[in-house]
Amino acid sequence: MADEGKKEKKEKKDKESSRPIVPKTALEIQRLQYERLMKDPDKNVNLPEKPKDWKPTDPKDFVRFVMGSSAGAGSGEFHVYRATRRRENNRIEYLEKQAKQDELQQEYQKKLDKNKEIAEERTAKKRAKRQRKKQKKQLAKKMKQNASKEDTKEQEQSSEEEEEEEEEEEEPHFVINRADS
Repeated sequence: MADEGKKEKKEKKDKESSRPIVPKTALEIQRLQYERLMKDPDKNVNLPEKPKDWKPTDPKDFVRFVMGSSAGAGSGEFHVYRATRRRENNRIEYLEKQAKQDELQQEYQKKLDKNKEIAEERTAKKRAKRQRKKQKKQLAKKMKQNASKEDTKEQEQSSEEEEEEEEEEEEPHFVINRADS
């Protein structure tokens, strides 16, 4: 009986797992995509390429039968005129948009260059300050070493003088026969 209960539970789980899960949130969608990718990690993943920017066709070098929307044009010519005008307007709009983007890009580049130059100036100024501080520190260290060397030289000289004085004092004084004793 216990085995039958376990089998039924297992069958229910199998049915649930075989049934497609309907994602309800963005997190579930992402989780399902991740699981699908990780089922076979050796499989190549096709990433879509960035769509290319739309560019209008170049205008024709020579246009025959130029007609406007005025009277005297045939019934079909108006549609041709309208399509030509639409293409030209799209082309002009595209060129203006490109010019604006180029201008914005140039302004951005100038701003980047200016910021970079300012940063370089700050860095150079701080670098010079660090160098001055370092040189000052090294100079103080040298002065200290020189002073300590001079002190040691003075101490050596004074100790030599003291030794000489001690040697003079330590010389034995002999009394030679005195006649009065």
